[in-house]
Amino acid sequence: MQTEETTLDKIRNRPRFKMFTHLSKETYAENLKKYLSEHKGEFSGNINKEMATICVETEYDNYWKPRLSLRTEIEDDQTVIRGVFGPSSAVWTFFMFLYFLFSILWMTFFTMYYVEKQIKSFEFPWALNGSFAMLFCLATTYAAARFGQFKAKDEMIKLRKFAEESTLQFEKKI
Repeated sequence: MQTEETTLDKIRNRPRFKMFTHLSKETYAENLKKYLSEHKGEFSGNINKEMATICVETEYDNYWKPRLSLRTEIEDDQTVIRGVFGPSSAVWTFFMFLYFLFSILWMTFFTMYYVEKQIKSFEFPWALNGSFAMLFCLATTYAAARFGQFKAKDEMIKLRKFAEESTLQFEKKI
């Protein structure tokens, strides 16, 4: 098994990695199911031959409870397993909505400020302050995501270990 990861993958909101194996998609899915059933108290998830979603069983459930999404593809006669860490889809959608909203508002306020300066109008004196407020909101949203990743680091390590062990354990048998 070969693993590929870049520096950019580590600083993203949703860190990712890529593993290469000689197992077929179907065999890999069956092996994942078997590994998941062997570690039932520690992990839970949903697995099919194209996609798997795994999460760590814990007594608490915070906004960044990480999930590992594993997608299997065939590239150059090898099975490629792409892993993406992230929160639940509802939390991820909410964060993306906030990024979109604050970005659009920042562009709107900054455009209002710039146009007002160009035409020498003073109808929107708050536009520059509004654009700085939106930049602050964007930074706060990013900081909240990074804080959640920091809090869930141990769970993300367990999920990464799950991905590697579930592949290595069965690849050695072939």
